[in-house]
Amino acid sequence: MKKKREFQSSELVKSFAKIYGFEDKLLAFEIKDFLHEYLKDALFAEIDSVNLKAKVLEIRIKSPLLKNDFRLRKSFFLKKFQEKFGAENITDLHVL
Repeated sequence: MKKKREFQSSELVKSFAKIYGFEDKLLAFEIKDFLHEYLKDALFAEIDSVNLKAKVLEIRIKSPLLKNDFRLRKSFFLKKFQEKFGAENITDLHVL
């Protein structure tokens, strides 16, 4: 009897992402979910978008105060993202 290989949905999505070249977008969604858990709801609501382009994480923030906080603590957040998602995936952080 042949053994059936079972895939978890996350493995299947990662396989499709690799095939069709949208791995960066998938990682950006994971980072956005991480930020939602890390920040309070009111602060997370100020984050407009999270994108990953050529290993540079771009976070677009509406609130000037939160934007300034992210810029001041850029190295802290960059290190946190690199620890969680791999330094090979994220080389820099831009707060827009």
